[in-house]
Amino acid sequence: MAVSVEGFLQHGADQGRPHDPFVLASSATGVVGCIERNKGDVDRIFGRSGLAPEMAGSPTLQLSLVSFCRLFEQCSRQTHNDNFGLWFGHDFNPRDFGMLGYATVSAPTLGAALATLAELHPLHQQSTSMRLVQGADGLSRFEYRIDAPGIIERRQDAELSIGMFCNVVRDCLGAAWSPEEVHFEHPRPEAWQEHERAFGAPVYFSQPTNAFLFKPELLATPMPSRDTRLMMAMRECLIRLADRTDLRVSVADRVRAVVRARLPDGFPPLEDVAAELRLAVGVIQRELNREGPSYRVLVETTRRELAMSYIGQRQLPFSEIAFLLGYSELSAFSRAVHRWTGLSPRELRKQLLAAD
Repeated sequence: MAVSVEGFLQHGADQGRPHDPFVLASSATGVVGCIERNKGDVDRIFGRSGLAPEMAGSPTLQLSLVSFCRLFEQCSRQTHNDNFGLWFGHDFNPRDFGMLGYATVSAPTLGAALATLAELHPLHQQSTSMRLVQGADGLSRFEYRIDAPGIIERRQDAELSIGMFCNVVRDCLGAAWSPEEVHFEHPRPEAWQEHERAFGAPVYFSQPTNAFLFKPELLATPMPSRDTRLMMAMRECLIRLADRTDLRVSVADRVRAVVRARLPDGFPPLEDVAAELRLAVGVIQRELNREGPSYRVLVETTRRELAMSYIGQRQLPFSEIAFLLGYSELSAFSRAVHRWTGLSPRELRKQLLAAD
C-alpha cells in the first residue's frame, strides 16, 4: 500500500535522535540581508525553519543545528536560488563567526589558524567532524562533515561552510587565492559551474566528505592579524560557553556518518565501519542494541532517508541515485523504493516535486 510523502518523511524523522546538537547563531550572520537581496520573504523563511530573524548573528545564542540547516535549505527554495549557500559562504567574513572567527584569524600562522579552527569548531557546532590532514597526493586537506544522522538535507550548509573556511585562507593570502580542488559529499547540482567560478578551482561531487585541498607549504605563512593573547581569550570564552551544554555524540550517530560516506561502494560491512571508527565490532553492536536499531536497520534507514532527499532533486538520474545508495542495479533500487513507499521512483519524484 502506498504511503504519503509526509508519512515517509515522518518515518525517517522518528528514528530516535538522542541529542539536539547546537550551532552558535553567529554562523548565520548576514543571512537576513542575503535573503532580502535575493528577494525572499524573511519572515516566511525563518518561520518555516522554526527560528526568528533576530536570532541570526548573535555571538552566544545556541541554535538547533537541525533548524540552522533547515534555514538555509528554505533560503534556497524560497528565493529560487539553488546556490544560495554557496554564495553566502563565499561572501562570509571569518570574523563574523564571533569567538571562533577571532580565535582563528589571531593565530600566528595559517597552519595554526586552521588547526585552531578544527580544534575549537566542536565548541561552536556540535555533531560535526573537522580535521586538517595531509593527503596521499601530497596536498593538505581541510575536511568538514555533519555527523548528526537526522540532518539529511545539508547541501546548503556544506557549501556555505567550505566557502567560509576557504575565506580563512584568503584572510591570510589575499582574495585572489584559490584552492587546488574542492570536494562535496552531495551529488552534483544543476548549476555546478557556479561552484567552480566561486572557488576558482575544480569541484568534485559525491565524495566521502566535504573538503578543500591546497599546497602544504602555505601552512607556514604568518597570519596578518596574529595576536596570541586574543586567540587564547576567545578560546577560553568558547570553552566556558560550550561547557553549559556539552553533549556526547552517540556511537549510532558516528556509525551513521561512516555508513553514509561508504554507501556508494555498496552495503558497508560492519567490520569496515568498526575499523574506521577504531571500535570493536562487539562494542558497536552492544551500543546499537542499547540505543535501538540493529546495524542492518540503521543502514536501511540511512538509505531510505537519503533516497527521499535525492529523489526530490529533479536533476539526478535514478541510475546515479542507485549508485550513491550502494545498489548494484537500478532494479534493486526501484524495488527498495517500492517496498518503502508502495511507489516507483518516478511516481515518488512526482509527488515530492508537487509537494515542494
